Amino acid sequence: MKAANRIPVIVGVGQVNDRPEDPFQGLDSRGLMEAALRLADADAGGGWLGRLDSLAVVDQLSFPRLNPLPLSLAERLGARPRLLEQTAEASGDSPVRLLDEAAKRIAAGEVEVAAVVGGEALRTAARRAALMAGDAPSAHNAASTIGVQAREAYRRRYGLLAPVDVYPLYENACRAAWGQTLEEAQRESGLLWSHFSQVAAGNPGAWLREPLSVEDILTPSAANRPIAFPYWKRMVANSSVNQGAGFLVTSLARARAHGVPEARLVYVGRGAAAHEAEDFLARDGYAGSPSMAVSLRRALALNGLTVDALDCVELYSCFPCVPKMARRVLGWPLEKPATVVGGLTFGGGPIANYMGHAVVRMVQQLREQGRHGLLFGNGGFATYNHSLVLTREPLPASARLPSSDSQAEADAARGPIPPFIEDFTGPGVIETYTVLYERDGSPRFGVIVGRGTAGARFLAKVPAHDAAGIGFLCDGKVEPVGSAGRAVPGRGGDILWERA
Repeated sequence: MKAANRIPVIVGVGQVNDRPEDPFQGLDSRGLMEAALRLADADAGGGWLGRLDSLAVVDQLSFPRLNPLPLSLAERLGARPRLLEQTAEASGDSPVRLLDEAAKRIAAGEVEVAAVVGGEALRTAARRAALMAGDAPSAHNAASTIGVQAREAYRRRYGLLAPVDVYPLYENACRAAWGQTLEEAQRESGLLWSHFSQVAAGNPGAWLREPLSVEDILTPSAANRPIAFPYWKRMVANSSVNQGAGFLVTSLARARAHGVPEARLVYVGRGAAAHEAEDFLARDGYAGSPSMAVSLRRALALNGLTVDALDCVELYSCFPCVPKMARRVLGWPLEKPATVVGGLTFGGGPIANYMGHAVVRMVQQLREQGRHGLLFGNGGFATYNHSLVLTREPLPASARLPSSDSQAEADAARGPIPPFIEDFTGPGVIETYTVLYERDGSPRFGVIVGRGTAGARFLAKVPAHDAAGIGFLCDGKVEPVGSAGRAVPGRGGDILWERA
């Protein structure tokens, strides 16, 4: 077998934004996927869909009645792939993982032509649901189910159900660990998101294309209400979109035989993946992620690259803490864009398939200029991490690419996990926290993740009527993380937090 038969390349990419005025004219998730892959086929010169050996689909939430999707999607494409796959859950790392797996199958000679695709029509589903009750889940409810295996009564009591409730725990812990004031940390988030909006403004595939200033990101308004402290609406993923993205991967030999010009080929490099514990209350801490750090560093090392060699990156951006942590791992400067798409707020946040759009845009960008790009996907509750290099430089042929599984290294880097006590009372300190808000912008309650004097972790509430307690968590005058207090019994089984 010729060496070129083992080298995986991306030959075609496609993405679609669907914005009809009439929600009943909008494409569903499968329609978005079909449209994206037909665009990818055209981008690769046509004639690829009938030759698919594998079709991998990112799980979608907006039209659950369509699941499972791969077989019906293949039939609509006129394809008969031997391998059909749909991810088990909607996790933001999925497109990167599926691309990495497709490349490995090509390198191992298991398949010759692979497609990866995803799409979400939450905008259509939500608007239809408003007109026809029960037709589809709302965008809010769909987004709230990401990565949630069981909505335990205990976590519901403390409001920690969806990613938007949990990622602020990382944001506030990181700020304290990095020695930033609240103003400094918010300014960094505002700069990142302002840069994202500017990238989105220049990206034809972005959902929102209006450049915003730092002040636009950070100033509260009717259009920018508080979500979960310290995040405003313009700092979180925008899932109310209709977007699909897909791409075609094949061997270098097949691409050349098909007549794809060398200038349009983008090589799939080596990847690295690791994850944290599924239970976000069973983490070693919230001021970093060992699995994120290992995933990013190992991906660069496996490809023989340093961060200085990267021309572009896509650092997952569901919430500011993720790219803030990732850029510190890499040493990526704040002034350089950490996205090619525009981030999940402006580029659009189609639940688990945002990184599919990042693949599309990075391929387009590398075709125009640059040599190396880095994709970093994150999913769950800061749980799953997958990093992968795309490059214009030909890779050596290999019967099998090295494993992306970097879990052992991440586990070795992880600190001890504290015991967790649900009904803890007594003295302790704040490990991290957030404040959850009603839609009218009023506080619902504060949530403390605390550590007792013996090291045990616990949860406690700061009630909305405790204005002084809520103010202490949010006003930035004193850093709440590390401050002392006491967990005491409250009404209805709640544990409440009293400052020392």
